[in-house]
Amino acid sequence: LVASWQAYARGSLRAAVIRPAGAAVALFPDLPERAFLNNALLERGLGPARRARALAAMQAAYASAGITRFAAWVHESDQAMREDLTTRGYSAQESTRAMGMALSDIRLSRPEIELVPPDWGEYLRILGLAPDFARQTDRSVFRVLIAALDSAAVAAGMAFDHGDDCGIYNVETLEHARRRGLGTALAALLAHDAKARGCHTASLQSTPMAERIYTAVGFRDLGQILEYQPLKTAEPDHPS
Repeated sequence: LVASWQAYARGSLRAAVIRPAGAAVALFPDLPERAFLNNALLERGLGPARRARALAAMQAAYASAGITRFAAWVHESDQAMREDLTTRGYSAQESTRAMGMALSDIRLSRPEIELVPPDWGEYLRILGLAPDFARQTDRSVFRVLIAALDSAAVAAGMAFDHGDDCGIYNVETLEHARRRGLGTALAALLAHDAKARGCHTASLQSTPMAERIYTAVGFRDLGQILEYQPLKTAEPDHPS
């Protein structure tokens, strides 16, 4: 996850991922990335002093970049960090479920589905992202798959390898093409391709709606990731 943020940051104006003790903080001051990628992953199991330093460093980094809307990501098991964030005026606004699997445990056979060339513009269209999202990023590090229905691109997913792990991201199907198994097929295909490349594991974060898709492929539950945001975030949504 953090490595994927770093890949985006290398191709985004004024962006960076910094690693103060206890946190990984993604800083994207400019649109369109500003609206999606300002997230900080907080380390689990820190003592009181280290938690305080990690939170202070995160807040200082976003303040210095002029970013007021961001999310601090915390594992559900880290009750102490969750309480510290609440005390500082943060509230849990969203959550995803961390999931992972050994690629030797893929439950589904390699699916046969209609694919079209992995055009980045089509990928962004299916995800509903701006056409200039990650415009300077080295897109070759992201492995995009696009599924079609009657030759029209209707579903997409992406993989990003880091070490022996393959991160799977943004498996999305346009509404009119849902409930046809395309999301499950894409997730399975991304996993099979990762195994063929030599990856040993795969990881992802799932929305509640997609959990059954990934469970069918063989992913197991690794716990919820809670996204805490400052309560006062009058973000203008324009580059500073």
